[in-house]
Amino acid sequence: MDETIKVTGLSKSYAGNKVISNIELSIGTGQVFGLLGANGAGKTTTIECILGTREADAGSVSILGLDPRKDRKQLFEQVGVQFQEASYSDKIKVWELCEETACLYRKAANYEELLRQFGLWEKRGAFVNELSGGQKQRLFIVLALLPDPKVVFLDELTTGLDTKARRSVWKSLDALKQKGLTIFLSSHFMDEVEVLCDTIAILKDGNFIFTGTVQEAIHQSPYDNLEEAYLWFTGEEETDDE
Repeated sequence: MDETIKVTGLSKSYAGNKVISNIELSIGTGQVFGLLGANGAGKTTTIECILGTREADAGSVSILGLDPRKDRKQLFEQVGVQFQEASYSDKIKVWELCEETACLYRKAANYEELLRQFGLWEKRGAFVNELSGGQKQRLFIVLALLPDPKVVFLDELTTGLDTKARRSVWKSLDALKQKGLTIFLSSHFMDEVEVLCDTIAILKDGNFIFTGTVQEAIHQSPYDNLEEAYLWFTGEEETDDE
């Protein structure tokens, strides 16, 4: 399997405090990779350094054979990004935002098809501020897919979605994976990770404490499901104080 993302020795500190240290990562073409970790573990910094939106102190990153900082324009014609805290003007309609975003790329995907695929076609004439939290989240995924990317980064992609909507998004992403799309996602939902991810990494205090498949994570723990295995790896297990 071809290697789409390669990360070697990635490190970043702020004011002398290490946020991530010597991160190593390899993701193959058409794989779904899940980055797990508690708030403050360094997930956002890891993603930003991989994308080149934040400069790392040390290490190297290759996405589709390109350097995210040196080859930025060329790379982002092939990479889609959805951040959980994305912000857009309230006074713009859904179709207008899609149209404006599509114009940024030489070869954009058909946003009308994506709006239908993610259940937003009937909201195409609505202002962004009229959308529910779940609808906004689905819109951000659509925008991330507009470059018709080979790789997409998704940050907490189903936050705010109900169970039916979450499963619909999973089905759509699985179909895109079958077409060869490489997906890098961060998530707090272990059921989502189990359904979607081929490989995962668990981040704690800026270091990977586990990398491998979901089943390998479960087998290396004393438990028989990913949620409890994750809590065991991270030391976040609930304790009975009574």
